[in-house]
Amino acid sequence: MDIDSAILNRSRLLLGDETMERLDKARVILFGVGGVGSWCAESLVRSGLKNITLVDSDRVSPTNINRQLMATTETVGQVKVDALRKHLLAVRPDACIDARCQVFSAETAGDFHLEEYDYIIDAIDSLKDKVLLIEMATRTKARFFSSMGAALKLDPTRVQVAEFNNVKGCPLARALRQRFRKSGRRPARKFQCVFSDELLENNGADSPLLYAADMIPDPSAPAVKARTNGSLMHITAIFGLTMAGLVIRDLFRR
Repeated sequence: MDIDSAILNRSRLLLGDETMERLDKARVILFGVGGVGSWCAESLVRSGLKNITLVDSDRVSPTNINRQLMATTETVGQVKVDALRKHLLAVRPDACIDARCQVFSAETAGDFHLEEYDYIIDAIDSLKDKVLLIEMATRTKARFFSSMGAALKLDPTRVQVAEFNNVKGCPLARALRQRFRKSGRRPARKFQCVFSDELLENNGADSPLLYAADMIPDPSAPAVKARTNGSLMHITAIFGLTMAGLVIRDLFRR
C-alpha cells in the first residue's frame, strides 16, 4: 500500500468508497482558523477532505499557543492561514488548500463567492460579521454550520449540537438572535450550531482590555471595553472537531 492510500485507509474502512469520493470532491470554506476553526480544518483534511478554503486575517500570537493547532513558538508572527496551510499540506500533500488572509465583512463579503461551495463553516467571533455570514450563507444551497462561543468553558461533556433557535445558555447565540430581531431580518433557513451551556468566569489576573464594541453580549448596549476571556484547547478543539463531524456525517448520510 502506497503512502497516499495508507493515509486515508482507516477513514475508508469506516466510511466506504462512496463517502470518501464525496469527501474528495466536496468544496468547503471555513471562516476563522483559531481555537475552533484550526481543529475543524485538521479533522476534515485528515479524514479525506481535499478542497478547503481557509479565511482569517490574523497572525499567530503567543496567546494563541494554548489552544490553536498551528500556533507554536516557531510560528508566532506568521499569518495564521499560511501556517495552517503549511501544516495541513504536511499531512496531505495532495490537498487543495486556499489560504486567504482576509477578514469577512460587509466590504469583502462579495469576494468569497459563497455559492460555489458545498459547505460553509462559521468559526468567527465578531458579532456583526457573524450575523452577515449567517444571513448570506443561509441564502445559498450550501450546508451551513456555525460555532457559538467556546470561551469560559471547562466541561467537555456539555458541548452539544442544536438548531440555532434552540441553542440555550450561550450569550453569543442570544446576542445574535437579539441582533436579528433588532434588524428585522432573520436567517433564510435553519442551521445547526455547536455550543455549550456552561458559562464560567475568568479567575486569573486581569487580562488586557480590548476595545470590542461588536462583541458585547447585548448589541443594544453602549460600546464598552470588554475583557479577553479565558479559553482552553480541550473545549475549543471539541467545538472544532464536532463541526468537522457534522460535515462528515452529512456526507456519509447522503
